[in-house]
Amino acid sequence: MNQPKRDTEANRRSFVNAALVGAAGGLLLPESATSGAESCGEEFQKRSLSPAGAPAADSGYSPAIVSAGNRMLFISGQGPEDLTADMETQVRQTFDRIGLLLKEAGAGFEHVVILRSYWVHLLRDLPIYRKVRKDYLVKPYPASTAVGTPELAIPGLELEIEAVAVLP
Repeated sequence: MNQPKRDTEANRRSFVNAALVGAAGGLLLPESATSGAESCGEEFQKRSLSPAGAPAADSGYSPAIVSAGNRMLFISGQGPEDLTADMETQVRQTFDRIGLLLKEAGAGFEHVVILRSYWVHLLRDLPIYRKVRKDYLVKPYPASTAVGTPELAIPGLELEIEAVAVLP
């Protein structure tokens, strides 16, 4: 009698996990990737997908990440402490803030599965971001999207980075 209840609970957890991951970035994990981590208490796992026809435009990120873990962390857009600093310093300050939030959740940059960055000066600042992110991220690199925008929510803010991590 307990077995059907456990199956129903596992199916519900798997459905909710897939829905959250889909909402987080459109990446749905296969059933086997989510159910194993939930039911067996497996450690965090992450692997890059790079099939022919879907290459990465630059090093430092993966076209897709398949990940399994028990919990997810959604980090709201973060920006630098000093809006007047040079852009490399602003990017580093932003990654440092993300690092603090990861640490508070018991994780690190190795658990990040996707980054989204928003830029007021995308073409000018993207090369700096591509250089700096490799000082923080580890292989397999997370999936990544960079978006140019005319302005951000805080006056003077020129970059904002959000992250999603799958926690151990």
